[in-house]
Amino acid sequence: MANNIEQLEDLLSITIQEQASDLHISAGHPPILRISGRLIPLKRKVILPEESESLATDLMNEEQKQKFLREKEIDFSYNFKDQSRFRVNIFYQRGYVSLALRLIQAKIRTIEELGLPPILHEFTKATQGFVVVTGPSSQGKSTTLAALIDEINHSRSEHVITIEDPIEYVFQDDRCIIEQREVYIDSLSFASALKSTFRQDPDIIMLGEMRDPESTSIAITAAETGHLVFATLHTNSASQTIHRIVDSFPPEQQQQIRAQLSSSLLGVISQRLIPKMKGGVAPSCEIMISTPAVANLIRENKIHELDLVIETSAEVGMISLNRSLAGLVRAKEVSLETALGYSLNPNELKKLIK
Repeated sequence: MANNIEQLEDLLSITIQEQASDLHISAGHPPILRISGRLIPLKRKVILPEESESLATDLMNEEQKQKFLREKEIDFSYNFKDQSRFRVNIFYQRGYVSLALRLIQAKIRTIEELGLPPILHEFTKATQGFVVVTGPSSQGKSTTLAALIDEINHSRSEHVITIEDPIEYVFQDDRCIIEQREVYIDSLSFASALKSTFRQDPDIIMLGEMRDPESTSIAITAAETGHLVFATLHTNSASQTIHRIVDSFPPEQQQQIRAQLSSSLLGVISQRLIPKMKGGVAPSCEIMISTPAVANLIRENKIHELDLVIETSAEVGMISLNRSLAGLVRAKEVSLETALGYSLNPNELKKLIK
């Protein structure tokens, strides 16, 4: 038992020292770190099935163990020696237990420190509306959300309620009161936690993920009724985000959702983390701001025209993904080959760079 705990603490310490984003523990492989987007096996012996199971067991409390046995997978956060936090996912594969641990930096970095576009500051000045941060899994959405919320925390007095599964970044109250609710610990579901926020007098609501039409609908209604709402979604672009939100509702509700979105949406931040030539990653962002033209296209269901509006609206702060990628290539941070791999329209990116 002591050996297991020592091995676990050693692996978590190495993850922190190497500034890895993730640690993977899987039977039949050595422990593997993800550093700057690349998987790097540690020079250790292969993990045996009983070792991965024991390591998983040491991370969980009794209630979590019961849930894992019942549901075969579990998500939770783990506080390591009060110096770092990890988001943990434990699951079965081919009958064996595997672990994926995401390192959550203790310090919440600013928009500048993350290398994000300065236009994001405008979203923190709003008092009402809906901001969606999107992108594939593991592309820094939670980190960007934390930067936005923490900027508000240091600049004005508001009551902020976050609904997360699990809680990742822990905020230290400055000018705001920030109450962080973890789904399945502090509430039974995203939807029930969201519903109850209306009775908790929030100014700002942060929703870790819009997982179903019910929570999406409540989030949009909250934005319409005087709250500033931040949420995340797993989509690849601003136009895809609008499609995903609308298409999650039955056909007879879609026109109403489009109308609500057109009046409440402030913007969509769609981001990727691009491997840099000298190591590390750089964020590349598509930014859509809800101008009257954007609101009109959403209301009239002309979503396919949004990409053109983003491309031609740089003067109001909008940024297309290709323009963001081209900027990274010109700054010699990212290779052209890498940028083309992340572009949704590689031919257009080549023209932009030429």
